[in-house]
Amino acid sequence: MAELTQNEKRLLAILEKEHKADAPHLASLLDATPEAVVQWAHLAEEKGLVSLERFVDKAFIYTDEGKEYLKHGLPETQLLKFIRNDTPLADLQKHAAFRIGFGQLRKKGLISVKNGTVSKVGESSTADDETALKNPQAGDPRTKELIKRGILQETETVTYRVSITLEGTALVKKSHTITLESEHKIVIGTLSRDQIISREWKNLNFRRYDVAKLPKRVYPGKTHPYQRLIEEMRQILLEMGFTEIYGDIVQSSFWNFDALFQPQDHPAREMQDTFYLKEQAPLPAGWEKVRDMHERGGETSSTGWGGTWNKKKAEQCVLRTHTTSLSIQHLAANPNPPVKAFCISRVYRREAIDPTHTPEFEQLEGIVMDKGVSFRHLLGYLKEFYGRMGFEDVRFRPAYFPYTEPSVEPEIYVDGLGWVEMGGAGIFREEVTAPWGITYPVLAWGLGVSRVAMLKLGLKDLRLLYRSDIEWIRESPVHRDQKVTKGGRK
Repeated sequence: MAELTQNEKRLLAILEKEHKADAPHLASLLDATPEAVVQWAHLAEEKGLVSLERFVDKAFIYTDEGKEYLKHGLPETQLLKFIRNDTPLADLQKHAAFRIGFGQLRKKGLISVKNGTVSKVGESSTADDETALKNPQAGDPRTKELIKRGILQETETVTYRVSITLEGTALVKKSHTITLESEHKIVIGTLSRDQIISREWKNLNFRRYDVAKLPKRVYPGKTHPYQRLIEEMRQILLEMGFTEIYGDIVQSSFWNFDALFQPQDHPAREMQDTFYLKEQAPLPAGWEKVRDMHERGGETSSTGWGGTWNKKKAEQCVLRTHTTSLSIQHLAANPNPPVKAFCISRVYRREAIDPTHTPEFEQLEGIVMDKGVSFRHLLGYLKEFYGRMGFEDVRFRPAYFPYTEPSVEPEIYVDGLGWVEMGGAGIFREEVTAPWGITYPVLAWGLGVSRVAMLKLGLKDLRLLYRSDIEWIRESPVHRDQKVTKGGRK
């Protein structure tokens, strides 16, 4: 057994006589504070010498508002006394308790309002609420409601009781060092500046420390793991020379779909994929060129989608389904090279919530527009980004997207999962760039940040990224310096 501190010995010597006592009582006998006694008891408990019990007593106190209601009754009780069948609402509005009481009566379904008159519903009564006010009980829903209304406040009082175990009693009886004489020996646990300057420390009895014993674990405040990962991505792109762009959550269908040459009858526009809003937004200058591009290909070699383009449909607002809507707006405002920008923002889609899907999630969008850039540069940017994120094995699979050609889906290799698709990329089609006077190639890509987070953090449920799981946040390391390869992590 580890050596006992002098304070533990003093505590055991007292408990051998008292057997069991509250912390304040023991503190008075040991000339110490209750907090110090609890600390000594914790140390002795780890050695199996004492048992420390913690008791929490809940009590309720009345706020100033609560004291007034305790005397005169709740506002709804006061108001209910004046209500008869077909009582004019105007008469009740003159009552001092109307502002609060009327709302509470309607909330509880105790009254009905019709044609400017108020009547009771059945045997309307607030007796149960008054009982909860006069005799609040922990766990009672009505008491919880009074706390929520600011009428009551719940308080907690924590007390500790210490008792000696059989092992502790046996140790006291056979030990010659654990005696009542040790009660008066004061053990110092900290060293102060004054004690050093005055040299008083030479005559003090310091508590022994076991340098091999692990200290109590401390949980400092830290950034959420998901937010740290987003910041890591942001920092990587800034170091690669990109500029961050921002935009509104609410976008017009014009920027979210039409400007990206997505046909107005495309399935992605349907209600099951998009959150539509009742608001409408005016179209920007030059919208006619986008219309012409959809209907007949504008002034390019494209034939467009044909049919009639609907201006009203383009004006309808949506919660943005991707951050590409911000990229095309940035390009429209900056049609001349070089442009090198990215955006990490939240997007919204009508998805059923499950371990791998949520209706809102973060998306990373990047664009590069310059003279001479090619599809090969796009693959290089993506491989460099994923490499800096710790994914060394990257490959690309041909894909189709309405607004890029050629298009690819980058995949990374994760040990135990195999190849995992990470998003989409390609070169913007001429139908996307031509209406804004852009004559140089635009490399573009988008990836789901949450998918990267799940892989980096080793999660199987996407919902954990958005929950306040304190234990998970505590256990999550602040820094992960690792690479992910076909052979696993290294």
